Amino acid sequence: MPAYKDEKRGTWYASFYYKDWTGKRKRQVKRGFPTKKAALEYERSELAKAKPNLNMPFKDLTAKYKEAMKHKIREHTWKTKNNIIDQKILPYFGEKKVCEITADDVTVWQNMIQDQRDKDNPFSPTYLKSIHNQLSAILNFAVKKYKLNENVAATAGNMGKGRSKEMLFWTKEEYLKFIDSMMTKPVSYYAFEMLYWCGLRVGELLALTKSDFDFKASTVSITKSYQRLNKKDVITDPKTPKSNRVIAMPDFLCEEMQEYINSIYGLKKDDRLFQFTKSYLHHEMTRGCKEQGVKRIRIHDLRHSHVSLLIELGFTPPEIADRMGHETIEITLRYAHMFPNKQKKMAEKLDIERNGANVKKEEGREEPLEKQGGSLPNVPAGE
Repeated sequence: MPAYKDEKRGTWYASFYYKDWTGKRKRQVKRGFPTKKAALEYERSELAKAKPNLNMPFKDLTAKYKEAMKHKIREHTWKTKNNIIDQKILPYFGEKKVCEITADDVTVWQNMIQDQRDKDNPFSPTYLKSIHNQLSAILNFAVKKYKLNENVAATAGNMGKGRSKEMLFWTKEEYLKFIDSMMTKPVSYYAFEMLYWCGLRVGELLALTKSDFDFKASTVSITKSYQRLNKKDVITDPKTPKSNRVIAMPDFLCEEMQEYINSIYGLKKDDRLFQFTKSYLHHEMTRGCKEQGVKRIRIHDLRHSHVSLLIELGFTPPEIADRMGHETIEITLRYAHMFPNKQKKMAEKLDIERNGANVKKEEGREEPLEKQGGSLPNVPAGE
C-alpha cells in the first residue's frame, strides 16, 4: 500500500489494514514521518508483526513475543527480562532475519556478551545463563507459534550455569547475636524477627498489613507481595500459587507484632506495616553484621536460615514446604546439603538399631558383640 503526503504539515503518513491475531480486520494510521520511505518502512514492519513469517527481522519476532508474554509474567520479573532483551539480544540479532540465524551466530554472540566485561569483573555464571535462556525463549516462541524448524540457541548450547552460589545461612546463635543490634530501631527489629522466625520473602514482608494478622489464631496470612518499580509502590500476587499460605507464629512473635502494631499511631487495617524498601534492610543488615562480627549474608538468606532451623528441629520436607510456600518438594530437598552431620547421626542410629542395648562402650570404644558374650542377629547375606 502507498504512503500519503500530509500537505498541511508537510509530513508523510501510513494508512493500512491488517488482520489481528483473532482474524479481525483493522485499520492503522500513523502520522508524522519526515519521508515517504520512513512511512513505508513503518507499514512494512507493522504488517510483518501482524502476519509473522520466518523472513521477518528478529526484532519483529521479539515484538510479538513481548506482546504475548508481558502480561503473563510478574511486573518486576518482566522488567528484568525486557532489559536483557533490549540491551543484550536485540543489538546483535535485531536486524537479522529469523530464518537466517544459525547456531554459529549464537556462539559468536555468546563470546561477544562474555567479552563485555574484563576478566577481573566478569558477568556471573547465573546472569550469563539468564541472558542465553531469554534468547532461547524467544526462539522457542517462534518454533511453537510460527513453525521455526529449530531453536538454534539450544543447538549452540548454553553459556554460564544455572546453579547460583552456595546458600548461606545463620545458625540460631548467629541470628540472636545479630538481632541485638536491631534493638535500637524497633521497625528494623520487628522486620527481621518476621523474616527469620517465619521465613518470609522480602516482598511478602513489605506487603504485610494489620489485616493479615489473626492474633487469636496466632497466624499471619501471606496473600500479596510488594515491589518498588519505576519509583512507584506496586502490590502484586505472591511469587507462586502455593506462596498464598497461612503461617503459624510462635507466641513470643505474636506478642512482639501486637506491640509493634499498637505502637503505630493512626494505622489503618490495609496500611503497610513496614514503610521502607529492600535497600533499607540491606543497610541495616550491614550495620548489624559489622557491630556484632557476624558473617554477612543476603536478606533472602534469612529464609534459608529459617529452613535450616526447621530441619535441625526435625521437621519433614513436606511440612517445611507447606510453611515456606515451596511450589514443589524438590525445592525443599535442595537444603539437604546444609547439614553434613546428619550422615553421622544416621549411622549412629542405625548402629543402635542393629545392636540394640547389647552394645558395650568402654573408654569411648565399642566392643564387637561376640566379645560381649552375645550373638549377632541373623542378617541375610548381601544386606
